[in-house]
Amino acid sequence: MPELPPTHTALICVALPGLAISGESGQLAGRGLDGFYRGGRRLLSRCQVRVAGREPLPVQARMTGADSARFVGTLRTSAAAGPDPDVVVERTRHADGTERITLRSAAPRPLRLPVEVALGTDLAELGAIAAGTAGPELPASVHDSGLRWAEADTAACVTADPSPTDALASAGLLRWELELPPGGTAAVELRVRPEGAGPLRAVGHAATSPVAPARAAGDDPRVGPLLHSAVADLRALLLRDPAHPSDTYLAAGAPWRCGMAPAEALAAARMTLPLGTRLAAGTLRTLARTQLPGPGPRTGMIPGPRRDAGPHLPPSCTATEATLLFPVLLAEARRWGLPERETQELLPSAERCLTWLRTTVRDGTYLSDPHPAGPARCETQAHAHRAALLGADLLDAYDRPGATELRQWAQTLRSAFRADFWVEDRSGGRPAMALTPDGRPVPHLAATAVHLLDTGLLGAGMFAPGLLDKVHTAHLARLLGTPAMDAGWGLRGLGTKEAGHNPFGHRTGAVRVQETALAVAGLAAAGYEKEAAGLLNGLLDAAEHFGHRLPEMFAGEHRSAGTAPLPHPAACRPAATAAASVVLLLTVLAGIRPDAPARTVTLRPVRSAPLGELGLSGLRVAGAPFAVRISRLGLAMVEEAADGLQLGA
Repeated sequence: MPELPPTHTALICVALPGLAISGESGQLAGRGLDGFYRGGRRLLSRCQVRVAGREPLPVQARMTGADSARFVGTLRTSAAAGPDPDVVVERTRHADGTERITLRSAAPRPLRLPVEVALGTDLAELGAIAAGTAGPELPASVHDSGLRWAEADTAACVTADPSPTDALASAGLLRWELELPPGGTAAVELRVRPEGAGPLRAVGHAATSPVAPARAAGDDPRVGPLLHSAVADLRALLLRDPAHPSDTYLAAGAPWRCGMAPAEALAAARMTLPLGTRLAAGTLRTLARTQLPGPGPRTGMIPGPRRDAGPHLPPSCTATEATLLFPVLLAEARRWGLPERETQELLPSAERCLTWLRTTVRDGTYLSDPHPAGPARCETQAHAHRAALLGADLLDAYDRPGATELRQWAQTLRSAFRADFWVEDRSGGRPAMALTPDGRPVPHLAATAVHLLDTGLLGAGMFAPGLLDKVHTAHLARLLGTPAMDAGWGLRGLGTKEAGHNPFGHRTGAVRVQETALAVAGLAAAGYEKEAAGLLNGLLDAAEHFGHRLPEMFAGEHRSAGTAPLPHPAACRPAATAAASVVLLLTVLAGIRPDAPARTVTLRPVRSAPLGELGLSGLRVAGAPFAVRISRLGLAMVEEAADGLQLGA
């Protein structure tokens, strides 16, 4: 099996459907993931700059935004000048397919420098690159003020400004002779595009972005840049439904998952409700159009791929997760301020999801995997229980039938779950990962248990009841705070004492940012602030090591003095759920619980104020800007809100 090209050392500029990826040298060498992409196809894989016959010496590479990076190199043009470079070569690269190469001279005499840019591409699809089956470079032809490559029905071109002095198709080479006076500059700009296409119009750059420009400030210097990066990443990952351009949703992550992943898109839209409800509405409408029609046992499901679940369980069905998340997102979006008209338009699709749930469970208790002899997973029961209660609340709000049956089943599920899923041991017990088809518990402790703490928002600032009772919740909180689960940087996917633990396993020991954020939120809501604060601070410390741009996951190696979190070589960065988790974490600290239909908002901040004073502004509640400040004493004060919005008890 070929190795995936590593992502942990790459600088990935994202403004979907555009990507630009390279290593820290800035040179696109045609290896691994190097290249400019649009719509999942690599338009340019090689872009190597030489000045006076030499490659500049790399001295710095850094992201300047979610969609841009800056690379700086130096040259010495005269040996008599000693060790000091006298020419700086700066490359600014953007995901939209533009790159500007600027030369700055500090030489005391005029310079005439030959500049060469070697270009090439294979026009490969990202999937072929990941599988190691990308083809060789294609022959180039001179085109306009640059070069062109073509294969079958696809063609790409690079144009340059100013036009090159020479363009050699056989070598894929553009040449200039640049004049630099003492202290002067000269620049070349390259534009990479599919043939016949105009400039890239990234969804996140639109003036009407569905993601509000939230800001954070306070005693902890980490919060401001962390939220800034998260909002930028969310905007960079936005896509439009091609058939309905007003509907936007989040791609799962770059570089591997730049398209719709239903469960992740719904989860990310839910965590970003504090930034407005338009993203949730667009995601719901897009997925409603994919809902499976009848007849048959899958009627009403939102389709989704299977997901690896580690060595103890078979792959899980993300279609089940997405179908259960759909009514939850609609119900909570209504609480945050989704207009009534839009809620009512989406209600039939939510009803079909809930009908699928009732039909699939029938007279049984647990929702098992939808394939023969499938297990009943812990997290699936949590998703189903939450969907039943929030779905019932939604049905009642619009006088639709079915709420009573959903609540009755949820009550039956709670009673059975507390008896069947709790594995007793000398330390007080733990929730099972799953029940096998014959009812035996799979006893391993995994981060999927955090979904039991995520019960969902009802009216009047109240959370729905959960599957665990208070005693079991206390045991789970203690377990999540132990070194076996808390790596010091976040929550491990599988405890270190469990068979099959692998600190790099994406379901068996790596720290997944979304699950850590859900743990923090659930523990804080249940009153376990010490455990929540420990996980929160660990994740914020990790974020600093990742330049405040969290990947979807990283290795669950134990933290010790002087160490840093180890990147996962295949993790998406940016990732929608990781960026959205930042929004969830900060709004959890403020305890914002809106009920827009009742024109109220309840604030239940974390009383211990683990980050000190914290101010959040630029949020959206009930369709209007919302700002809140939390004092060092854990007291909340609303600084901006919609007219007529009352503070709940």
